Amino acid sequence: MSVYPSGAPCPRGVQFWRLRLTLAATARPRPRVLADALARSRAHDVALVLGGALLTAGLAQVSISVPGSPVPITGQSLGVIVAAAALGPMRGMAAQLLYLLMGAVGLPFFAEGASGLERILGATGGYLVGFVPAAILVGLAAQRGFDRRPWTALPLFAVGQLAVFAVGLPWLVLSARLGVAKAVGVGFTPFLPGGLLKAAIAAVLLPLAWRLVGPRKV
Repeated sequence: MSVYPSGAPCPRGVQFWRLRLTLAATARPRPRVLADALARSRAHDVALVLGGALLTAGLAQVSISVPGSPVPITGQSLGVIVAAAALGPMRGMAAQLLYLLMGAVGLPFFAEGASGLERILGATGGYLVGFVPAAILVGLAAQRGFDRRPWTALPLFAVGQLAVFAVGLPWLVLSARLGVAKAVGVGFTPFLPGGLLKAAIAAVLLPLAWRLVGPRKV
C-alpha cells in the first residue's frame, strides 16, 4: 500500500493517479515521423541520414534526357520527399546536405553519374540546392501528420517538389541567361507529369509504411 511521507495510507484514487503519472513519465513518446519509431540512439540517426542521402543518390540514376532542356527527368525528387517525410525536417535536411557534399567531393551521385562542385554551381545546380528547403518543408508537414493519409500526402508531396523548382528555375534563368518563359518551357513544364507521378508514389508509400509501423505507435 502506498503511503504519504507522514506514514498515513494514500486513498485508492491518489494511488491510481500516481500510477498513471508514473506510466506517462516512463512511456516512450509517440513518433512524430517514421524515423522516430526506429531511432534509439545518435548512431541510428546517423544511419538514417546516410540512408536518406543514398536513397536520393540511387534514384538520381533513374534519368531521362529531355530534348532541348539542360535538366533531365530523374527520380531524385522522389527520394527527397520520401526521405524528408520519413526522417523529419532536421534529419531530412541533413540527408540532402550530405547528398550534396558527397556529390561535390566526387562521388558519382548526381544524375547520370555526374559529380563535382561545378555541377552544383552550374545552370542546373539550383534544382540540387532546392532539395534542402524542400526537405525541410516536407519534414515539418510530416511532423504534423500530413504524410499519414493519401489525401493529405499527395498535395504535400506535390508542394514539396514545387519547392525544388522555386529554387531551380530562378537559378536556371540567371545561370543560363534564359528568359523566364524559355526557362519555364525547358525547366518546369516537361516535369509536371513526372512530378505528379512521383507525388502519387510517395503518397502511397508513406501511409503504407505508417500502417506497417502499427497502430500502437502512430
